[in-house]
Amino acid sequence: MYKVYGDKLSGNCYKVKLVLHLLGLPYQWQDIDILKGETQTAEFLAMNPNGKVPVLQLEDGTCLWESNAILNFLADGSDLLPSEPRLRTQVLQWQFFEQYSHEPYVAVARFIQFYLDMPEERRAEHASCLKGGYKALDVMEQQLARTPYLVGDNYSIADITLYAYTHVAEQGGFDLSGYPAINAWIQRVAAHPRHVGMLD
Repeated sequence: MYKVYGDKLSGNCYKVKLVLHLLGLPYQWQDIDILKGETQTAEFLAMNPNGKVPVLQLEDGTCLWESNAILNFLADGSDLLPSEPRLRTQVLQWQFFEQYSHEPYVAVARFIQFYLDMPEERRAEHASCLKGGYKALDVMEQQLARTPYLVGDNYSIADITLYAYTHVAEQGGFDLSGYPAINAWIQRVAAHPRHVGMLD
């Protein structure tokens, strides 16, 4: 059985939880409080020297880290990760987009507002994150206006990767009312029969 070390409010940890549920894979969840420094203990750093959640511990005790890498490991051989090289590369394309153009803005804005309650010294950073985040949302809106999922007609880990923080973007101060395709996609993802919510 897999063991996940994660913060239940973290979008990166939610990605792993969601894919495990979608694939019907059994797992144990170990809560980690990042604000209390629990990712910086010697025990945690032995699992992930980068000191971040999530960490997926395999049955043999070895550990995988970086949420999108974990998704690729878990989804390999399933319908959530296409086998055709072009489509598989498009999944990676969206995962790289999430890490470089989406998460640094949408997730960080949410962290500042939702986790830290908008401290005065980070308000300028938050405003900058909103600007970058809306640019990323615009890119997603263009794609989702053309296709039901980010990689064509089929739900994949590309969608899981970007759903995790997009569906809670309003907690970071983003207004999604001007993004009809994204909102329809959020509903589509949540309608999957094996879907699980972030706090479920």
